[in-house]
Amino acid sequence: MLEVHQEKNQHTPVLLREALQYLAPEKGDTLLDVTAGYGGHAAAILDVTSQDRHSVLVDRDENAINQLKTRFKGKDVKILHDDFAHATQNLSGKKFNLILADLGVSSPHLDNASRGFSFQLDGPLDMRMDSSKGLTAAEIVNSSSVETLADMLKAYGDEPRAKRVAEAIAAKRPIHTTQELANIVATVYGGRGRYKTHPATKTFQALRIVVNDELAQLRFALPLWLEMLETGGRIAVISFHSLEDRIVKEVFQEYGGNRYDATIKLLTKKPITGDNTEIVFNPRARSAKLRVAVKK
Repeated sequence: MLEVHQEKNQHTPVLLREALQYLAPEKGDTLLDVTAGYGGHAAAILDVTSQDRHSVLVDRDENAINQLKTRFKGKDVKILHDDFAHATQNLSGKKFNLILADLGVSSPHLDNASRGFSFQLDGPLDMRMDSSKGLTAAEIVNSSSVETLADMLKAYGDEPRAKRVAEAIAAKRPIHTTQELANIVATVYGGRGRYKTHPATKTFQALRIVVNDELAQLRFALPLWLEMLETGGRIAVISFHSLEDRIVKEVFQEYGGNRYDATIKLLTKKPITGDNTEIVFNPRARSAKLRVAVKK
């Protein structure tokens, strides 16, 4: 069994043990980590493969890129500052034994008020994974029509009161901070106290997805990742909400399943989730779902 050693003061990668178990890295395997973050998954895999020269780590967050460069200083691994859809296009034609995608927002994003991802910390309403490009959440909130906002909240946040939330937002514009937005959404629900989760949770999820074009990028890139796998290569995708997981499930079934011409074999009939111990020590694992496939 692979031993997992996590350095102190490092962002804790979700489902690390399970990812290693299903990816089953071997010495000489090449890795493409399309959402490398702070390098937790990649470091554990590369420790086994010892194949830095032909491995690639991608992330769209400049802070994560700086951490990756520090963590892998002196290694031959290639580090790309880009979103995974664009990076995948640029890597077209290359093949890898292992491909990993850990989707969603990392703890450093949520814990940094200046990034604007969390309604629990007051900061500018930003939410961009790459702070150097694209519209901020504030720009989208303040410029979109009520109808457009409501459609976003319903489609990407499954917000049951999407129209009322959109109307409340429009009535209070301009909105500049995370707590301003969170408080506006809470008023639609009559305050937070009666609810297990903050009423703004779905609104923040929807805006983050829109700001970072998350679902469209995943739909575009996932089939390309399957093409980039070597024969016998494995791909692992960790998602954090049902919209992401549905895309992964559908694409895996399209290329795998019981079709006679299937190009992949599904190694996880149902998504793998974290056990109670991991969830206690890493609450982010509560919503994580891992799906894995192998190239025929």
